[in-house]
Amino acid sequence: MVYEPFNLAGKVALITGGNSGIGLGFAEAIAQAGGNICIWGTNEEKNAAALQTLRQYDVKSAAMRCDVSDEEEVAERFAETIAEFGRVTACFANAGISSDRRALKGGFSTMMTTEWRRVLNVNLDGAFFTLRAAAAHMIEQGITGSLVATSSLAAIMGQARGEHYGAGKGALIAMMRALAVEYGRSGIRANSILPGWIETPMTTPAFNWDRFRDAVLPRVPAGRWGKKEDFGGIAVYLVSDASRYHSGDTFVIDGAYSLF
Repeated sequence: MVYEPFNLAGKVALITGGNSGIGLGFAEAIAQAGGNICIWGTNEEKNAAALQTLRQYDVKSAAMRCDVSDEEEVAERFAETIAEFGRVTACFANAGISSDRRALKGGFSTMMTTEWRRVLNVNLDGAFFTLRAAAAHMIEQGITGSLVATSSLAAIMGQARGEHYGAGKGALIAMMRALAVEYGRSGIRANSILPGWIETPMTTPAFNWDRFRDAVLPRVPAGRWGKKEDFGGIAVYLVSDASRYHSGDTFVIDGAYSLF
């Protein structure tokens, strides 16, 4: 017998940055559990490929091009998502970009304001625009929903030349805790996920660098890099009714890396 609260039939999850990596891991697991999926991404080819993957499951799915750093575009895509699916019961603010190491050769003391803004515009402002739209919709429709933000270990561990990345990811945790308190009485929960070193398009350059790989991988107690499939369970849990009393938390999924 299947534990019924994990049955996601009737749920609708919006996942930004859902066309690859951790976001696609979220999407696939939710679809397998019966939830409907809308993914947003800026790369049309990756959107199409992800949608093809999701269509193997017996759920409704869609992919839309959206730059989450554009406030108006987020509002437009959210309206289109509601028109397509009728409602959103879970929103994953997962879209993110990494630091441009080429622009950080001199470290923090020479970081250009344009580089600071480039990262925060997507990683923090984009999450704000997305979660704001989702929260307003859930309140208006009386939906008992779930808001989720993909943060990072950079929020709790120092990352040289990644001050802007860490600042954005740390702010996400604070924002989700505030949302958990503000909307708790409305039945809306808010949580953060902190991935460790995961095999994604974003981390490929680092993982292909032998000096990095040889220094970091031995420090992962699980003995391997994380994979997108490692995020399926937490995604299903947070969308499901099983997590209806679980809010304001930070889920570290890193193979125990941050403990070693």
